[in-house]
Amino acid sequence: MLNTILFFIIVANFCFISPTYAQGQAKLDSLIRASTLKIYENPDKAIAIGKSIAADPKNDTKTKIRGLMLVSDGYSSKRDYQKSLKYVLKANQLLSQLNDDLLKIRILYKLAAQYQQLKIYDKAIAFLDESEALSLAYPVRDSVQFLLGNNYVIRGFIYKEQLNCDIAINFFEKGIKEYAGIEGSLINANLSITHYNIGNCYILMANNEAAKNSFTKSIAIANQINAKSLEGFSLKGLAEVYTLEGKYNEAIKVLEEALVLSKSVGDLILNQGIYKGLSENYLAINEWEKYRIYHLDFLKTQLEVKESERKSISDSLDKTMAVQNAKLQEVIPNYNYGILTSILITITVVIIFIFYYKKTQKSNLKLQDLIDDLQKTKRNLI
Repeated sequence: MLNTILFFIIVANFCFISPTYAQGQAKLDSLIRASTLKIYENPDKAIAIGKSIAADPKNDTKTKIRGLMLVSDGYSSKRDYQKSLKYVLKANQLLSQLNDDLLKIRILYKLAAQYQQLKIYDKAIAFLDESEALSLAYPVRDSVQFLLGNNYVIRGFIYKEQLNCDIAINFFEKGIKEYAGIEGSLINANLSITHYNIGNCYILMANNEAAKNSFTKSIAIANQINAKSLEGFSLKGLAEVYTLEGKYNEAIKVLEEALVLSKSVGDLILNQGIYKGLSENYLAINEWEKYRIYHLDFLKTQLEVKESERKSISDSLDKTMAVQNAKLQEVIPNYNYGILTSILITITVVIIFIFYYKKTQKSNLKLQDLIDDLQKTKRNLI
């Protein structure tokens, strides 16, 4: 799956702290930064820390927003994009309490990234446009350079997914240009991811040499920051190029290196891709026993992925049903009250109608009697 690594680009960039923050928050900032850098390997821990920060009443609004964004990134790394979007939207709601354009730019690009993951491209582009406009208008370019780079890379993802790799590569290169001169593990992670996706584009364009060059750059950067999952995906991409070139033994060597890295990561999607590649390459060189072993591993992992997706969907449906039932329980008393009120009003109207009907009928009878008496009197006079 060529797009499995896309979620990493929305890793939290809130570790770039304003120097106006009080020194008392240094420990909290350090905790958020450390959790962000470990989000690939331990997203559940990042989620727990982020929720704790967001729920602490002692923290100011800006710190709570950073906590919510950490939670969002944790869910994003687990590919639970609905939950990830939920926490970005919560952060966006808190943003109304602040007058902070830089924070707004960050949240807008995060929203764009989430909608891109959900393949709602029109909304993603709208948020990217708004974020880019604010970034270009921001008075201190250095402060938005990283975010502008992310903006262009996410645009590249969208075009890549729409199979327009020429345009995608153009935006990826623009993103890399914005990243130039910025130091830090997050920048290197994003650079590794960007080169990885450029490599995938070149595969689609049948430019194997350019693809190998991009994957090699991605591997080197990932290795430099010890990002094993990123390195594993890039090795898998490089092996795919060797397979396309018929260099099956070279592909196997690279995939076995990726497999060693993946075992310490525990990413089912990465493992599935590696097992698939190994089985196909061993089949190509008629190594039937190894083909059988890795094909079985691939099928088992594929089943785990489907089971995980099924459980995720099932949990989502269960939660949706619970919410709907709770809403229904809230509505039912009002609904019953409305029905009772309607019945009482109807009965009252009917009683009033009957009362006026009887009264009118009685008046009509009296009037008729009066008319009859007058007619009798007239006849007698004649």
